Amino acid sequence: MSDTTDLLDLERQVCFALAVASRSVIGVYRPLLEPLGLTHPQYLVMLALWKQAPLSVKELSKLLQLDPGTLSPLLKRLEAIGYIRRQRDSRDERVLAVTLTSAGRELRSEAERIPPSVVERLGIELEELQELHRSLTRVIAAANGAHR
Repeated sequence: MSDTTDLLDLERQVCFALAVASRSVIGVYRPLLEPLGLTHPQYLVMLALWKQAPLSVKELSKLLQLDPGTLSPLLKRLEAIGYIRRQRDSRDERVLAVTLTSAGRELRSEAERIPPSVVERLGIELEELQELHRSLTRVIAAANGAHR
């Protein structure tokens, strides 16, 4: 069987390309996030909260597509560094609400420089990155549908 028809060729695997792309792009973010005291997963939490806070842990979990067990340590660390506060909802004690502190809200203005810096470091046109985002969103939806 030639390399062009080998279904198990590593270079032809979508999962391999996605895994390497993910690690590589997150590596581009790392030096931009370090001065803010954030890891990439923490940055994603902050993005969600900057758009729509307060959010319950359940809502954050759904938005970020992370299970609560993975999300909880991220939230604890963000709370420890003073960017968020977790508290029980006064209307429903079962709900843990996550809100931004003033330091967390102020961090947003510093974080606004990250997306253009990522685009510049990647050296890929914005339109091409937007098309990649649309394609990946379709892949995510298809993969989530396949799990059901």
